[in-house]
Amino acid sequence: MPHPIHSYSYKVLADLLTEQRKELGLLQADVAALLTKPQSFVSKYESAGRRLDLIELLDVLHALKIDPHVFMDKLITRINTLQIAPDFMR
Repeated sequence: MPHPIHSYSYKVLADLLTEQRKELGLLQADVAALLTKPQSFVSKYESAGRRLDLIELLDVLHALKIDPHVFMDKLITRINTLQIAPDFMR
């Protein structure tokens, strides 16, 4: 089994976070400033090169003004649409 950071499901998560940021018209640097992190932090999780733990994900969603429940629904729908079972179901 591949490491979760390299799973396609994690790439879907990273892509969705990137899309949400762009929909708000924010740059990676803008989100990083809101998180008080370097821009490279945002770049790494958006490129799926860095995992976000649950608390970090909640911080990112808060910075993007996204309800976590709504985001998780979108994520699960996107994964299911792509016919990829979520890692927690494997």
